[in-house]
Amino acid sequence: MEKIRRLIERCLKKNPCAPELCFNEPMARHTSFKLGGPADCLIKLPCGDSFESAVGFTIDLINAANKEQIPVFVLGGGANILVSDKGIRGITLDTSAWTGETEILNTAKAQRSQTEITFLSGTSLDVAAEAAAAKGLSGLEFLAGMPGSIGGALWMNARAYEQDIAGVAIQADILDFSSTEVKRHTVPINKSEFGYKKSPFQNQQCLILSVLFSLQTRDTNEIRCQMEKHRLDRSTKGHYRYPSAGSAFKNNHDFGKPTGQIIDELGLKGLSIGGAQIAPFHGNIIINTGNATAENIRDLLELTAAQVKNATGFILEPEILLVGEW
Repeated sequence: MEKIRRLIERCLKKNPCAPELCFNEPMARHTSFKLGGPADCLIKLPCGDSFESAVGFTIDLINAANKEQIPVFVLGGGANILVSDKGIRGITLDTSAWTGETEILNTAKAQRSQTEITFLSGTSLDVAAEAAAAKGLSGLEFLAGMPGSIGGALWMNARAYEQDIAGVAIQADILDFSSTEVKRHTVPINKSEFGYKKSPFQNQQCLILSVLFSLQTRDTNEIRCQMEKHRLDRSTKGHYRYPSAGSAFKNNHDFGKPTGQIIDELGLKGLSIGGAQIAPFHGNIIINTGNATAENIRDLLELTAAQVKNATGFILEPEILLVGEW
């Protein structure tokens, strides 16, 4: 822990900013499952006028951590992850303060179309959809009511209502720390490189700083009407009743029906291990009923997948990412 403190102090001298530092921070405070063990060191990166200094600090810190072989984990909205009961070793970079619209991408504002809008990676999906609607820009309605952040959504190519984020994103500003030195660069979004809940970012170590979207003009009232329909649909399906990570498994069109329907037809709704339960109201949502452990959730994921495979031959692919020391 002391080694991490010294790294942080050294990087702050070069890049003065005011990150929030938490040691042994319970990850239950930072995930939609409301569970998870402690992060050795969680750093909430600052925004506002100090954003560029925060980026410089982040670059130097990751470089230093790599040299010291200290692992670095990037935390977005915490909505699609399961953090182990043992927690996360090393440094966890919390980007939740990086919110709102920005002009930091390497595109001159004068050359930008009036239908383009850029959001910092920590911006919540619902907030981004609202901000676009306020400008009469359509294309992000499918994100209304969806938990998570812009950066995390691009990383996993978030999808709902037959739309995905790769269909509206056109470029991203990222920090790539796959190699020995961190590189900051702007990358175009090539839709052919994205798939169902897949993105090229999953094949590299990177931190997404911001994302540029190309949207369509539309009446604001019509946009908000569509957004409210999506929020109501999510609410009706029970997405907000208990702590969860949304869909537990990916859908597969080869199965001929949604994963939730398959699980439901096998009579698995309500199946539980400890405080983890397959939601009685939706077959593809695993919930924390109040005292679940990460191990409970993982065991229920594995049991559900095994029972589906035994009964149908289908191999379910988890949508929830396991994070930390297992």
